[in-house]
Amino acid sequence: MSQILFHYQRPDPVTWVYLSSLLIIGLFFVFYRIWSLRNVDILLLLLLSPGLLMVHEGRQLRVAGETIVEATHSSQPPMPPEIAERIEVATPDELLGMADAATQTQPPEVLVAGVNVADVERWGFIWLLGVAGLICIRMILDPILVRRPLLDPNLSTGGLSFIGIAMFIFLMANVITSTAEIQAAQGPKPGPGYPLVNRLPAIATTPDAENADVAEPVRYAGVARALAIASQLAVALGVVFIGQFHFKNIRAGVGAAALYLLLPYTAQTTGRVDHVLPAALLIWAVFCYRRPILSGIFIGLAAGLVYYPLFLLPLWISFYWQRGLRRFLYGMGLTVAVLAALLFLGERDLILDRVQQMFGLWLPVTKGLAGIWGLGWNPIWRLPILVAFGVLSGFFAFWPGQKNLGTLMSCSAAVMAAAQFWHGYGGGLYVAWYLPLMLLTVFRPNLEDRIALKVIGNGRKRIGNHELAADSEAA
Repeated sequence: MSQILFHYQRPDPVTWVYLSSLLIIGLFFVFYRIWSLRNVDILLLLLLSPGLLMVHEGRQLRVAGETIVEATHSSQPPMPPEIAERIEVATPDELLGMADAATQTQPPEVLVAGVNVADVERWGFIWLLGVAGLICIRMILDPILVRRPLLDPNLSTGGLSFIGIAMFIFLMANVITSTAEIQAAQGPKPGPGYPLVNRLPAIATTPDAENADVAEPVRYAGVARALAIASQLAVALGVVFIGQFHFKNIRAGVGAAALYLLLPYTAQTTGRVDHVLPAALLIWAVFCYRRPILSGIFIGLAAGLVYYPLFLLPLWISFYWQRGLRRFLYGMGLTVAVLAALLFLGERDLILDRVQQMFGLWLPVTKGLAGIWGLGWNPIWRLPILVAFGVLSGFFAFWPGQKNLGTLMSCSAAVMAAAQFWHGYGGGLYVAWYLPLMLLTVFRPNLEDRIALKVIGNGRKRIGNHELAADSEAA
């Protein structure tokens, strides 16, 4: 009898895509204005799901294929004599060259039930990058959209709060009861970033990993669970607070938070600290935009932990150029310096490698990549994409000329979405880096008056006066 109420099973990812998509359409689709921009944004968010499912299915098929290969390994035919002799007399450098040449070719075909695993995963990444490109364009064009009609969700604030809290409880319960795996088992290995974050295991929250056998305890599993839960809570609360204090519309903030928790992506990657922690830091940097030193601290933490937010600097420096720049740079510089100093507490012979990893101080990598770049695409094409990304990042230092809170959110989302294209370790999957910022952009009102000169002062009292002035003008 106890199993009737307590025998909860997580829904399959495909099932959850259908259920959550219908619920999202019912809650947020504007039925009386079919061709509104809000509906286009909802469609873009739902289009992420097929790509996520293809990548997930490809990985599951790959695991099944590896199991079959291990089971039949002893029955494989012996290596041809000429190849065995070549390997036997080869020098270490020649062996390394042979391995490098093998990695530059197309990945071997692994067929499971007649399905090419590499093709499934490859098309999933292509789909995700295509949707990320559309979202990037949408965010770049957002500053020129002047008219922003108020389009509230189709449910009251109380109803949205109930759904959001219920979803948060279920998602966090999944994190607590899930198995911890090394990140390589959950997906692409991490790229440049803080060494400690790269060591954290991934918490597998999908149903197929729920009953996985773990041979031995994974290090830092408790830290990973605590950080994942705290980061998810920080994202949800940060979105709600921005709606309340900066949009003056608590319903918009609660709606954006509920939509974030309902999306299939959130359910699949709830326990991935490298996904959600940068998102939480960026959200709170936006929330504290009237306190440049606090925004600098959060941007510094995000850039120091996962590297890629460093490319937000041209945009944020341009925003604070007229007022608050020194305090912003002071907060960010101090934070990055503290993170770098902590690297010296470990083994001294690894300090240089850790500093290089934290700041990405190496030439563009063309070997050992994952994601789309490890599934047959020539990594040499990352170089022109990286150059284009650098141009885009610098472009936001000059455009738009007058930056406000709205452009700060939309352009930050555009930069983080564009970073997916040259991310060599699973680019396309790190949706959380731009998802909360995109949701705030979708729900935001007109924020043209929220510029640095009006909302940032030289002291606490002056800041409060400017906040009151800005809020009265907005009203």
